[in-house]
Amino acid sequence: MFEKGVILVLSCLGVIQALFLCFYLLTLKKGNRQANQFLAFVLLGLTIRIGKSIFHNYIEVDPRIRNLAISAILAVGPFLWFYGISLFEKHKEFSRKRYVHLIPFAVFVLCSPIIPNNGDFISYMAYILVFAHLGVYLVISWRYSVKVGNDTKSQLLTWYRNIVIGVSLIWILYVGILLGWIPFYILGAISFSFLVYVFSYLLLKKHVFALEKYSNSSLDKTTSRKVLEEIKSLFKNEETYLENNISLHSIAEQLSITPRELSQVINENEAKNFSEFVNHYRIKKAKNLLVDPHYINEKIATIAYDCGFGNVTSFNLAFKAETRTTPSQYRNQNMIS
Repeated sequence: MFEKGVILVLSCLGVIQALFLCFYLLTLKKGNRQANQFLAFVLLGLTIRIGKSIFHNYIEVDPRIRNLAISAILAVGPFLWFYGISLFEKHKEFSRKRYVHLIPFAVFVLCSPIIPNNGDFISYMAYILVFAHLGVYLVISWRYSVKVGNDTKSQLLTWYRNIVIGVSLIWILYVGILLGWIPFYILGAISFSFLVYVFSYLLLKKHVFALEKYSNSSLDKTTSRKVLEEIKSLFKNEETYLENNISLHSIAEQLSITPRELSQVINENEAKNFSEFVNHYRIKKAKNLLVDPHYINEKIATIAYDCGFGNVTSFNLAFKAETRTTPSQYRNQNMIS
């Protein structure tokens, strides 16, 4: 009884969190609003279907309501594909003709009162066709992600593929349950809860919307990596990062690229902004100086200034963020006797 209660709570929390994310995406004004709305509909479709699983596992649900919940799966696939299109082709107007892909969903909803859902052969076949429909659109979404794979949006592409992977895992679990390979019916709901929380972290902490600002850039992956190597070479050979007045514009000028392109290169390849990227090199230098016998008697402030920091406070904060320890602690722990 206790185990059932825990499973119920975990499953319900996942559904509640998913509904919160749907509301968040639908009302979000920043970033690509159309893409946000399509992603919200993907989540909503899964949430409705998963919610039905939870309730049906504990109480008897009317067949008509079960059919409505099942119909939501017919909307997930098309909206997942629409989401990818909106992410990578937002400069183009989304063709309303594509909404024809939602016809199976609309037909199933309208016919839900008469579609059998009593465990017989026809009910089983209807269920198989619904998940086969989602399987087809998962293939379409995967093929679309491959099609745009040579584009410039590396992290954005990774984000979209992670979403497709998450939906694919849910699909595999339910197909396994449908075919009798997985004996635990509620496992799909529990897995969904886990994926929702992972997705929440990626969405709210990593903030994919920041990646969208580069979606119209003409900088391809090969050029992006080449520029990154030029930046690293500049930092290594000339130690440009030690300059107090270093800026995005000054480095971009030396590399003959725009500040926006420089920001894109660092963000996409290193998952850092310019300041974090520069501080990484400064902290690496500071770590060497802190354990250098020639600097044994130097104050922390001196090392901070020698590494390009304007004050000790910013040095301490950056150092702790990078190493999880203070400069003094690092020196005491790593000093060569």
